[in-house]
Amino acid sequence: MELNNSGAHTLPFAFWQHDQNDLENEIDHEPSAELTIERIDTCLEENGLNHRTEKFELMSTSNAKAKPSQLVVRRGEEFLVKLICSRPVNLKTDAISLVLAVDPIASEWISHGHGTVVYLILQTGDNNEEEDSDWSAKLRSMQVNEDGLTELLVAIRTSPNASVSRWTLTINVKSEGVEESNSYQLDQPFYLLFNAWCEEDPVYLEDQDQRREYVLEDMTMIWKGNERSFYPRKWKLGQYEENILDCALWLLGDVARLSATYRGNPVKVCRALSGVVNSNDNYGVVTGNWSGSYGDGTAPTAWTGSVKILQEYYRTESPVRYGQCWVFAGVLATLCRALGLPCRIVTNFSSAHDTEASLTVDVYLDEEGNVMRNFSRDSIWNYHVWNEVWLKRPDLGTAAYDGWQVIDGTPQEFSDGTYKLGPAPVVAVRKGLVNVLYDCDFVFAEVNADKVFWRYRGPGRALKLIQKDTAGIGQFISTKAIGVDEREDITASYKCGEQSSEAKLTMLRALKLGQSCLTKHYLKQVKIEDRSSIKHEGRDVEFELELNDRALVGEAFNIVLRVRNVSPDEPHTVSGRIHLNHILYTGKNIKTITSHPFTVEVEPSGEEVIEVPVAFDDYYEPGMDEAIFKVTSFATIEGADYEYFSQEDYSLRKPDVQLELSGTPLLRSSLKVKATFYNPLPIPITAGSFQIECSGLCKSLTIPIEFVDARDKCEVTFLIRPSFKGSTQLSAKFQSNELSDIEGSLNFEVEEREENNTLHEVLFFS
Repeated sequence: MELNNSGAHTLPFAFWQHDQNDLENEIDHEPSAELTIERIDTCLEENGLNHRTEKFELMSTSNAKAKPSQLVVRRGEEFLVKLICSRPVNLKTDAISLVLAVDPIASEWISHGHGTVVYLILQTGDNNEEEDSDWSAKLRSMQVNEDGLTELLVAIRTSPNASVSRWTLTINVKSEGVEESNSYQLDQPFYLLFNAWCEEDPVYLEDQDQRREYVLEDMTMIWKGNERSFYPRKWKLGQYEENILDCALWLLGDVARLSATYRGNPVKVCRALSGVVNSNDNYGVVTGNWSGSYGDGTAPTAWTGSVKILQEYYRTESPVRYGQCWVFAGVLATLCRALGLPCRIVTNFSSAHDTEASLTVDVYLDEEGNVMRNFSRDSIWNYHVWNEVWLKRPDLGTAAYDGWQVIDGTPQEFSDGTYKLGPAPVVAVRKGLVNVLYDCDFVFAEVNADKVFWRYRGPGRALKLIQKDTAGIGQFISTKAIGVDEREDITASYKCGEQSSEAKLTMLRALKLGQSCLTKHYLKQVKIEDRSSIKHEGRDVEFELELNDRALVGEAFNIVLRVRNVSPDEPHTVSGRIHLNHILYTGKNIKTITSHPFTVEVEPSGEEVIEVPVAFDDYYEPGMDEAIFKVTSFATIEGADYEYFSQEDYSLRKPDVQLELSGTPLLRSSLKVKATFYNPLPIPITAGSFQIECSGLCKSLTIPIEFVDARDKCEVTFLIRPSFKGSTQLSAKFQSNELSDIEGSLNFEVEEREENNTLHEVLFFS
């Protein structure tokens, strides 16, 4: 017999607290007939509040829902179910047991030995025995309701290591004098999540504010840009919205093929999730694309959150086009928080992509200072975005590695034959323990690799070491601060202070533990340099590169190289070249904008200025996602065995979207919002659109913008209906072929209104 929980009347938990003697007296009532269960109530309101799951769309009891509500709870804590029975229970003649089992995927074996099915006897005051089990079912109260039926309040406690899955609940009842028992099954499975509030759960977080930020918050911020100039972008995680939790569990079970036995292990779950976020192994959520051509999909910069991506993937079972690192990180954070894993998004500026596991990024230059790209696939990304999850690492045999772990869904390098990364303990990365599981060597290189510049002088001639940068990789490692829209710098958790003795020892430790032959070769070079010093001539000539970090996209800008002769009596002739390349944030070259040669005579104690003007038409291309450039300057000094080389990443700023509210935000009441921005381009914008996201259960809103004239202002007005009271976040992103990835955000408080009878509605505009 299947039961449903529609129309069940629920009361506050405190109402059901009875004196134990009263309960025993009620249980001893003489039965008048066979005991049957008429209905099972999953106590959605009480469980939602107690387990902090009330925001899940699955838990909604709105009459407008097309699907029945389903229970979502966190493991390791009691949750309540109410059994509405035909009569009171008599312990002497009635026996009640419960069976909880994982809702299996195809061909999955469910068994007690695998921890995927649990049998419980309902415990009362006189059979409440201690068991060697984390599971229990206890009768809290019994009373007759207004319909003459008996309501049993049962508290079910799940194991803090239980499988994070959908579970079925079956209740078996056997009355004296009846030959067979009756079974009653909950009409819909319930969802069991990781529990950062439970001390026995490996993902337990002690700090309440951290739990609220890293598990419950459904919007966050992702930092982009470069180490010279970076900025935040809002990202809607939307872990509570329709189909998101189902998609997360489907990805774990049906896609990653992680059996229910191991879905309670956060190490295995995180590793599986990092693999299924990308589609490089032919089964994941998002297809990566760094080509700049996105005509058959959505440009990575156009996404404002994870919800549309995951809902499309769940609906079509086909990879969604397209994503880059921040998209993979945003989607991975949504999946983690939906499952209850504490997760945050991290940005690393000047992030090394070490393709050879050598812990170095090698750059080879020809005689004119041009980068010889075919010599190495190593690269330095302006920024790279990954995730951290908080969990214990019992698999490593020590509690020293518990805490934040790096996981990464961006397909960069193989790990155990597939594109995934982590979990890598951040504390192991900081100590240079590159042999610790999983993938600590790759993460260490991302934040701490040495950048080495070599001059290639032709076949048969030795490479000449021009420059070694031991401090440029891994800058301003950033995440969203707790409770505020600000940046928290977490660089110190990944690396020691640059140039400190501890940092040098850490690098040496990592090099010695490294397995690459290139690592061993570089280690020899480091030891040689420690034993000798190289004296360069020409150090009395100094170079200083100046870039305008305030320039907006659409404006002209200048590259300025100052050459100073600090010698009081000797002039110097300096020759060189300044390159300006349009690049992707990954460091990949798109095109050379200019290559400016120069030769200057610098008088004693004098200065010469080389200025390279760059006009809008020189660098602009329709559809360019980001105005990111690499400025390379190279120079030699006549008569001196010294070469100057410099590489700087540079980007033009973009305007912000300004958001303004009209009126007081009230729960489920229309609120007018105005969004404006300024077009900085000397050309019109055509066929653009705003994408509006709001925390809560509101759907995203797209507002088309047909035309914005050159150097003109764009303004739109739209309405929202806040779905939850309290702190709410709103973001607006504008995207067009001429200008993309400009954004604004606003935080505000939603108040309760006196009359609150209307249902929540989706966003709409006027």
